[in-house]
Amino acid sequence: MNIILLGPPGAGKGTQARFLVDARDMVQLSTGDMLRAARSSGTDMGKKVAAIMDAGELVTDEIVIGLIEEQLTTTKAPGGFIFDGFPRTLAQADALGELLAKVGQSLATVVEMRVDDDALVARITGRYTCGDCGEGYHDTAKQPAKDGICDNCGGSNFKRRPDDNEESLKTRLMAYYKETSPLIGYYYAKGLLQSVNGLDSMDGVAEAIKSALASVE
Repeated sequence: MNIILLGPPGAGKGTQARFLVDARDMVQLSTGDMLRAARSSGTDMGKKVAAIMDAGELVTDEIVIGLIEEQLTTTKAPGGFIFDGFPRTLAQADALGELLAKVGQSLATVVEMRVDDDALVARITGRYTCGDCGEGYHDTAKQPAKDGICDNCGGSNFKRRPDDNEESLKTRLMAYYKETSPLIGYYYAKGLLQSVNGLDSMDGVAEAIKSALASVE
């Protein structure tokens, strides 16, 4: 089962993707992770990605689609793939559809995580991660059981993203509404869209996504 998690920055897509990876043996395809891995891989594609990123230019859709095709055809994913951070535009959505058809696969559903902008600001500005293992925390919603110590690895090196502030978030939200939100109508028209309340608890959202996936199995 291949799915897309759709929603603005801070909606919790990464968190829910990790839940699905653990529960359903799916593979999360994060554009950012793929680009970083390609850059350090030493392959021809990796060298091309590194050159573009070192020049401060944007990686083209063609290259991202190439990286995704590589993953789809070489990575074992018993539970299917989760597309996280891609597609971001209508052109990318078309390209992804063509790629999936090319490799004999398809999208099962697109889960939109609906959230409120004001709640997003509070959620984003309060989040931080363990610098050693990447475990995520929040000032109010999820603090370590022992203050200053990561529950997962025992580390004490916590970090906040420099763009996790109100001004940066509003810029990112504007980009989302301008470029990515049209995908909601795009996938609705294709009969693939399902929406869940992204402001529910993490477990509540996970249950809603579980039900959404069960409806198309």
